[in-house]
Amino acid sequence: MKGNFKIEGILPAIVTPLEADNRTVNEAVTRKLTEYFLENGANGFYILGGTGEGIVLDINERQRMCEIMVDQVKGRKPVIDHVAAINITDAIQLAKHAEKAGADALASVPPTGAFFDEEDIYQYYKALAGSTNLPVFVYYSPTSVTMSAKLLARIFEIDNVVGVKWSTYNYYEMMHLKEITHGEMMVINGPDEMLINGLASGADAGVGATYNVMLPQFVSLYNEFKAGNVDKAREIQYTVNRAIRPLIKYEVIPSIKAALGQMGFAVGQATFPMRQFDDKMTADFMAELKATGWPFNK
Repeated sequence: MKGNFKIEGILPAIVTPLEADNRTVNEAVTRKLTEYFLENGANGFYILGGTGEGIVLDINERQRMCEIMVDQVKGRKPVIDHVAAINITDAIQLAKHAEKAGADALASVPPTGAFFDEEDIYQYYKALAGSTNLPVFVYYSPTSVTMSAKLLARIFEIDNVVGVKWSTYNYYEMMHLKEITHGEMMVINGPDEMLINGLASGADAGVGATYNVMLPQFVSLYNEFKAGNVDKAREIQYTVNRAIRPLIKYEVIPSIKAALGQMGFAVGQATFPMRQFDDKMTADFMAELKATGWPFNK
């Protein structure tokens, strides 16, 4: 499996469009948004992660989102379903469902909490990967637990663990991981504002939240870097970073959803208790976002 499954390019960490009740997946908007991304060069989709608010959604809605995405994409690009849950039973249920629904791969953050050590984390991924035949990605974010390159390399020894979503600025450790796995462990860059750094450190692909509202720019950045046009790729990184600053200022997920609304995608609000944008906040945010030059030309 490890030699046959590859992820490359730019994959939006797609938001989960919600109905007015703030908890039910909006199927029509999900399908519309997915087609927009495909038309603008998405190389795949990462669903129900942090940006997709998966952890806080009802398990039935998570399963429904997976089914809608797989059905809409219809095999044109890979769909990676993030299945982490508060308890391993739910995570395994989501993993089994994703496989049955036709997802291409799974991802999961590790169990969080001060009482989990490296052995516990390893056993978590061993149990999760053992519950499915799908390729599995570790989702490493230092906001949950710290994971060393050595631990990730050990987890990579599990049969169907194929890679890691690297959502940390520690590119020294990423390069170490690539070195000790002989370049075989796929690494997907997480920090949008440092995609060029991740690619220079050996990342195979990028998954990002702000790709939702700047996908053409990130596709161009990736393509320019791969073509050897590093200066041009750096210019594009500077451009998207100008827009990322107000997105962070107004809280990333709510602000991305507000910007998508301005683009014609009624994705709803972020799940409570994340901030709920009223008309004034939307106007203030959009003024700052547009002052950066957004939306940019391709």
